[in-house]
Amino acid sequence: MTKVVVCFGDSNTWGARPDGGGRFDPDIRWTGVLQNQLGPGYKIIEEGLNGRTTNIDDTIEEDRNGRRQLPALLESHRPFDLILIMLGTNDLKARHNRSAADIAQSASKLADLARKSLSGPNGGSPEVLVISPPATIETGGGLDLLLEGSVEKSKLFPEQYAFYARAYGAHYFDAGSVIVSSPVDGIHFDAEEHLKLGEALAEHVKRIIG
Repeated sequence: MTKVVVCFGDSNTWGARPDGGGRFDPDIRWTGVLQNQLGPGYKIIEEGLNGRTTNIDDTIEEDRNGRRQLPALLESHRPFDLILIMLGTNDLKARHNRSAADIAQSASKLADLARKSLSGPNGGSPEVLVISPPATIETGGGLDLLLEGSVEKSKLFPEQYAFYARAYGAHYFDAGSVIVSSPVDGIHFDAEEHLKLGEALAEHVKRIIG
């Protein structure tokens, strides 16, 4: 039976190019790499949205609240075996004034919501893998003002995400252990980083539901 994996995230799951040139092709995006690595016994469902937050409403980029969107997506894709949740970079925007701990807990509360949704096989709980995004990088561009203070906060993500993921009964992976954000814009992933992330996540997926 085909294993179904939902990938719930922001522009780095959507596949935004760091140079602002749109979207990487499907086979370049980490979700596509994941599909290729896992093979025909798995189905990868992409649910990436530019600007998506964990659980807050953005007064400038509207309709990006992951907490509001997740319940409908859980219903529309059920049953699935595993959901990967990689959110938090957009919560770092200075206008949101959030701590690393608040962001990590918010991401992991989404995992709790998914586990309690009974959207897994046979009406059971799906497995959940919470992924902490890699740290942002200062580039000297306009995004540095938008993300002022984000570098130091995002460096705290691995410890905070690991703690809260465990607290909510989810699996955890630190994306920053295998990739770095692009020096071009400081937040998105270059093509080679998509490849590394997809390959690394394939091993975790197989370990969890293989």
